[in-house]
Amino acid sequence: MKAILIREIKLFFGSPVGYLVIALFLLLNGLFLWVFDGEFNILNSGFADLNPFFNIAPWIFLFLIPAVTMRSFSDEIKQGTIELLLTKPLSIWQIVNGKFLGAFVLILLALLPTLIYVFVLYSLGLPEGNLDFGSTLGSYFGLLFLIASYTAIGIFTSTLSENQIIAFILSVFICFVFYFGFEGLATLLPNSSKIISMFGMEYHFKSMSRGVLDTRDIVYFLSVTVLFLAATVFNLKTIKN
Repeated sequence: MKAILIREIKLFFGSPVGYLVIALFLLLNGLFLWVFDGEFNILNSGFADLNPFFNIAPWIFLFLIPAVTMRSFSDEIKQGTIELLLTKPLSIWQIVNGKFLGAFVLILLALLPTLIYVFVLYSLGLPEGNLDFGSTLGSYFGLLFLIASYTAIGIFTSTLSENQIIAFILSVFICFVFYFGFEGLATLLPNSSKIISMFGMEYHFKSMSRGVLDTRDIVYFLSVTVLFLAATVFNLKTIKN
């Protein structure tokens, strides 16, 4: 698995892809949070908190992560190297986990520079240091679990087609349904709104954003991640056979 992880990281940073992903994520966040007027502009909100960042990040990741993961297996299938990969002295789970961790580490590297926002808001607060660290820390943890789930979905859809664009579209669609779809459905069925909302990522992400790390939220994200990684393994076993 370590060999696959290192191979993926080298592929990302051996081409402009890795640098482009990090630069694009930071550029989009920087523009929406500090430059463009609107509901996400922190300077115009009058409050020293990172809620605008945590509100927009799931939307950016919704497109960014599928763009990173779409080539994971679809490229291997298209080039015919998938059979060679599956014959390596590694289990399919190790191969999948290596691909997953490679994409996850890349997105994590894109997220790390945003910690500068915490320092900036800490300095801008009146009085200085007037920042809800509990909520901020919980939101960052929520983002980590959200990234893991998005990445697992993207890895899974990359096994469905040798066409990277199709893999990208499928990944965006499934991520959208899991994050926003259930919340939208809940508004149409008010009698069962809470139960339906609990099936969606947004409900659990917002719960963690309050600064309380509930085991139910952690179990939910881990379950979604493992579910799609298991589905990826199943698809690869089908290809292998």
